Amino acid sequence: MKILTVDVGTGTQDIYLYDSRLDLENGLKLIVPSPTMILHQRLREATRHGEAVLLTGVTMGGGPSQWAAEEHARAGLPIYATPEAARSFNDELEAVETMGIRVIGEDEVQSLPKDVRCLELRDFDFVAIARSFEQFGVSLKDLAAVAVAVFDHGNSPPGYSDRQFRFDYLDERIRARSRPGSQSRLSAFAYQAADVPPIMTRLLAVVNSAQGVDAPLVVMDTAPAAVLGATFDPRVGSRQRVLIANVGNFHTLAFRLGLGEIEGVFEHHTGLIDLPRLEILLNSLASGELKHGDVFDDHGHGALIYDPQPLPLNGGEFGVAVTGPRRNLMRGSSLRPYFAVPFGDMMIAGCFGLLAAVADVMPELGGLIRASFRGAGGSGTPPWEVE
Repeated sequence: MKILTVDVGTGTQDIYLYDSRLDLENGLKLIVPSPTMILHQRLREATRHGEAVLLTGVTMGGGPSQWAAEEHARAGLPIYATPEAARSFNDELEAVETMGIRVIGEDEVQSLPKDVRCLELRDFDFVAIARSFEQFGVSLKDLAAVAVAVFDHGNSPPGYSDRQFRFDYLDERIRARSRPGSQSRLSAFAYQAADVPPIMTRLLAVVNSAQGVDAPLVVMDTAPAAVLGATFDPRVGSRQRVLIANVGNFHTLAFRLGLGEIEGVFEHHTGLIDLPRLEILLNSLASGELKHGDVFDDHGHGALIYDPQPLPLNGGEFGVAVTGPRRNLMRGSSLRPYFAVPFGDMMIAGCFGLLAAVADVMPELGGLIRASFRGAGGSGTPPWEVE
């Protein structure tokens, strides 16, 4: 059985091909530029050549691509975007127009000059990934599933904070554990394609643009995927309670995990915190004293404590487990960080989290996946992932 997992970040997209016949360490992997970085490069090339640009496709991750689009407009060069593509930069199309990007309807595309360079937006390009594997003699036919992780703010109503909307969503998914028939796992943030909530527009865009995929598709939020993947590091998974921080390029999210429970969470913008601030937040999350306003009022997303029982960080061989591309922010921390390396590779922690989520949302595949986790030296199920 083979499952393709793709963790789409800001800097890279991390790709892991699971094969149930192999030890997890022997699975094939690719670390390549993220879609937003690829678009960033193509936009800058168009700017250098003085070309007009049309952005089409679906909603995808912004950041570097938005910066390049704004730079293109500041250079006095025409840049157009169809509505769905424009929402990669802001859900409010009027705000996109203020960036210097002209939003046009699909029916207006044909009237543009023939020399306008067309760039298609999408977070997940299965055809390109399959072609890359084929160059090494590896076929992606007959996959049992495909799993993709992206970060999704969600489509907040006009006038409502997108930061609060994102955190409302996190809270709803975590609280869903108390509902009949629900699960308490981090895989509560994963969905089969038909089950994606309408508010999660970037996840839906992945589903709607997954051309060439002839297998069930699972989509998931990136940060919970990375944290879930980190739990398969043996030193992390041996703890009955643990604090794990995913320090991403744009967002830092920390979960406090206990036996069968998510005990607390916060999410902040990485660019707005330094090591002292991060240590304060992590200590407060561990003690159960962190308040939503402590993060939201600091221009982050928020914080919630579900179990007030403190988690002591001064015992054991490490205080906080850390993953994510900007994990070096915690080098030298007084919290004695442990940099998790599930199955020997931090870069694809999110892919391992995706794989574990597939085992939960597609139970028919769960047996083989969990057997692979156990066979690679892990327990197969960390203590906080039990029923």
